[in-house]
Amino acid sequence: MTATLVLVLSLSVVIGLSLGVLGGGGSILTVPILVYVAGFDAKEAIAASLFVVGVTSAVSVLSHARGGRVRWRTGLIFGAAGMAGAFVGGLLGGQIPGEVLLIAFAIMMVGTSVAMLRGRKIKNDDGGAPAQHELPLARVLLDGAVVGLITGLVGAGGGFLVVPALALLGGLPMSVAVGTSLVVIAMKSFAGLAGYLSTVQLDWGITLGVTAAAIVGTLAGAKLAGRIPEAALRKAFGWFVMAMGTFVLIQQAPADLRWFIAAGIAALTAATAGICWFFISSCPLRNRSGRRSSVPSPA
Repeated sequence: MTATLVLVLSLSVVIGLSLGVLGGGGSILTVPILVYVAGFDAKEAIAASLFVVGVTSAVSVLSHARGGRVRWRTGLIFGAAGMAGAFVGGLLGGQIPGEVLLIAFAIMMVGTSVAMLRGRKIKNDDGGAPAQHELPLARVLLDGAVVGLITGLVGAGGGFLVVPALALLGGLPMSVAVGTSLVVIAMKSFAGLAGYLSTVQLDWGITLGVTAAAIVGTLAGAKLAGRIPEAALRKAFGWFVMAMGTFVLIQQAPADLRWFIAAGIAALTAATAGICWFFISSCPLRNRSGRRSSVPSPA
């Protein structure tokens, strides 16, 4: 077993952890691992990621279902709409140049990271469990199809779009939304894979190895779900996804412009952090210290 293969399998465990704990992030990690570590081309990596995430999500659903964290009717309705969109996305993705798909994938990563860092604001006036109500089927079908199209096209954007949609549309608690999202992700991933397999051949040896390692991670992640503070984990993962998305964008730029673009992004990030720190009272970079200073010292 080569060092590269060991690294690929080790990183694949993190794919499963992300799916098990957050209900998403699998493809966002799988595609860069397969492209930049395993040496897959863009289309093969996206197709393989759909297989890995589909199988891993299906296995993880079992653990969440045993814990009562899966709403089957909601997941199947959303997933059925998503499968149609994912299949069309997979067919379209097979006809688009790999470089364009990677750029679209990186933009999706950056957008996802911003959504993760902002957090999900779900109103719950009485402090109890979110109210259950009838799903607006037309809206669910439309949202499912759109999310499925994105998933099938670039192999990303499934979980972190599905979880908020389930929580807001279906009134599901976050833990149940995570478990239910895995049903949707599995259904959409297999539909998108079917679309890609009409034009893409996979290295099944590496793909199955990555899948097995991800399954190990997702079983551990399902046990950790609910034990780790969701907000802290989401923000840490959000910064990581943003860094990965930026890396992919820089890699797709012309070689003589990469350092210039990297320096520009670093300067923009530093300027944004400075403005946040000095001019925005609610800046998350100093909220922690601000809260500590507001606590009166004991007499």
